[in-house]
Amino acid sequence: MVAPPYFTLPPRDYGGVEAIVADLVDGLVDRGHHVTLIGAGEHGTKAQRFVPTYADPVAHQIGESLPEMQHAAKVARILADLDVDLIHDHTLAGPLLARGRTVPTLVTTHGTVSGEPYEYYRALGDTVRLVGISASQCASAPDLPWLATVHNAIRVETFPHRSDKEDFVLFLGRLHPQKAPHLAIEAARGAGLPIVVAGKCSEPIERDYFDQEVVPRLGPDVTVFGLADGTAKRDLLSRAACVLFPIRWEEPFGLVMIEAMACGTPVVALRRGSVPEIIMDGHTGIVVDDPEDLADAVHRARRLDSLDCRAYVEKRFSTEAMTTGYEVAYRQLLAESNRSGPLPGAWPLDGWGPADPWPDSGGRLRLRAPIRRTSPLRGLGATRPGATRPGAPRPGARLAHAGSRGRQLPRRVRSSFLSILPAAVSGIVSTVTTLSGSLKRATPRPAR
Repeated sequence: MVAPPYFTLPPRDYGGVEAIVADLVDGLVDRGHHVTLIGAGEHGTKAQRFVPTYADPVAHQIGESLPEMQHAAKVARILADLDVDLIHDHTLAGPLLARGRTVPTLVTTHGTVSGEPYEYYRALGDTVRLVGISASQCASAPDLPWLATVHNAIRVETFPHRSDKEDFVLFLGRLHPQKAPHLAIEAARGAGLPIVVAGKCSEPIERDYFDQEVVPRLGPDVTVFGLADGTAKRDLLSRAACVLFPIRWEEPFGLVMIEAMACGTPVVALRRGSVPEIIMDGHTGIVVDDPEDLADAVHRARRLDSLDCRAYVEKRFSTEAMTTGYEVAYRQLLAESNRSGPLPGAWPLDGWGPADPWPDSGGRLRLRAPIRRTSPLRGLGATRPGATRPGAPRPGARLAHAGSRGRQLPRRVRSSFLSILPAAVSGIVSTVTTLSGSLKRATPRPAR
């Protein structure tokens, strides 16, 4: 499991991607899988092995290309000496090095897949398979090599439910033009309620936006809280009358929406990106098309049942559901690898994720191809006892997993690959620098 190098695992305050990775690792270990986690700094997950690429996370360098490239290069060296079945990469630059592997690589696209990011993922071709975090994200680029859709999730039990809400509304997120907290201030003022604005404001684009759009709208009814850590975030989310989510871009997920609903707090949002997919309009929040309708939507949201919000998240966005979704994706990826055929250029968007796990008539998860099983820790790849398929090994034969020593390149070949790695990295720095700049303008940290 490859995490970005910017925050600890799990993060202490900001870090939506890292929170998802940490929860997924714990969920997989709880189900008997052996996970090697690669990240930065220290970790507090249940992973059986953790290998850091940086002694300390490099949060202060978010948006720069070099830390990501160094992380990818170090990850490649680490992976060369690991015996794994598959690689699950949550970074931007890491997938560039997937072409030289015999182990299949799964990539979760935590950000936008439009514009230059689309061209990037398209250029990766059949070297990786992609998992989208929402159906709307996958639909925005249907010709990419999608394997499945798996919604992000939270550990619902760590978010306190509260039914008696206080008389203020909350904006929680990056202070960024795409998140539009200035619209949240205007909506709260139009509804006659004070607002607390909490979030990250550290990058140049965020500071410029804050000075130009937020500062002129400040008043006695606006409290700028700053960056909220995990404890403060949960306190604010549980007490607020509603959370405003007035995004101005095609947000692929928006973790704060499910965090709010887990606390019994409805969400008022503009209809962009994954919003209609995550909020049950009229039950767990209110979705509108025009910013001018946000103020009225605040009053409507206050009449919604907090228990409905909580139950909805428990059913659709729990870490158990996310872990199941990824297990299904892993099995499918290993089934493709075991067939030893080329990966298709794209996968039909009938994706089965936490909300639609594609059960059979008995309620069990059903796979598109049989899987081989050898051990609880390394058992995502082979047939159940007695099952057969064309080309399957005879009973009792040693089953080589993707990533086992029997299927790796000879060490001298892998060493040769590593010897050219610096040149390969140097050759793609300019491309990733351009892409990184594009992502920085679009969404430097999309998961929150």
